Amino acid sequence: MTTVRDLFARAADPAQPRLTWYDDATGERTELSTATLANWTNKTANLLVDGLGLGPGSTAVVALPPHWQTAAVLLGCAAAGVRVVDTGTADVGFATLERLAEIAGADERLAVSLHPFALPMRDLPGGVGDWALEARQHGDFFSAYQPMELEPREAAAGRVLIDTDRHPEPSVWLWAPLAAGSSIVACSHTDVSTLARKATSERVTIRMDAESDRMSE
Repeated sequence: MTTVRDLFARAADPAQPRLTWYDDATGERTELSTATLANWTNKTANLLVDGLGLGPGSTAVVALPPHWQTAAVLLGCAAAGVRVVDTGTADVGFATLERLAEIAGADERLAVSLHPFALPMRDLPGGVGDWALEARQHGDFFSAYQPMELEPREAAAGRVLIDTDRHPEPSVWLWAPLAAGSSIVACSHTDVSTLARKATSERVTIRMDAESDRMSE
C-alpha cells in the first residue's frame, strides 16, 4: 500500500516539473512543480474532509477529461480516501459545465473550469460549487493521507511525454508515471506534428504517443 505523499516523494529529479500540461486546441502550457501539484492536492483533500465531511468510504464521480486540474482532483480524492466511481450516485461529483448532467446524482456537485489559471467561474447553476474557488479557501497542509492501491502497470522513470487523446485513462497518464517517479508532459487535443518538437524542448526521455504505445525508453 502507498499514499499520495509517497508518490510525490518518488520524483526521480526534484528539479524537473512534475506535471507539464499542453492543450494544443488553446495553446495552453501549464507547468506544475511537485510542490504546486501537492498544494492543489492538499487543498482538494481538505475541501473534501473539512469542507464536505467526506473521507474513507465516501465516493466521487469525476466527469472530467485529462487535465492538470483533473490530476489535482483525483489526487485529492485519493489523499482523502474518497473512492472514485464511474457512474451513479455519489457523495460528491466533479464535472465541467458541459457535463454537469453526469453528476446530477451526487450529493455535492463541484464544477471544474479547466481554465489555465483556474480562475473563478461565473453564473453557476444553483447547488453547484466552484471547485477551484472553494479549494483555495482551504489549507495547503494535509496530514491524514489514506493508503491507496494502484493498478500494477510497468513504467519507466524519466521525463515522459503522453498523448492523452490516445491514452485518456488516469491509470496511464497519471498514476503509472507518478508511481515510477516520472516527470509528466501530457498533451490533449494533440497536434501530432508538434510532438517531436515538444519532446526535444521538454527534454523527454520516454514517449507514449502514436509512435510508442507503451511506456519505455
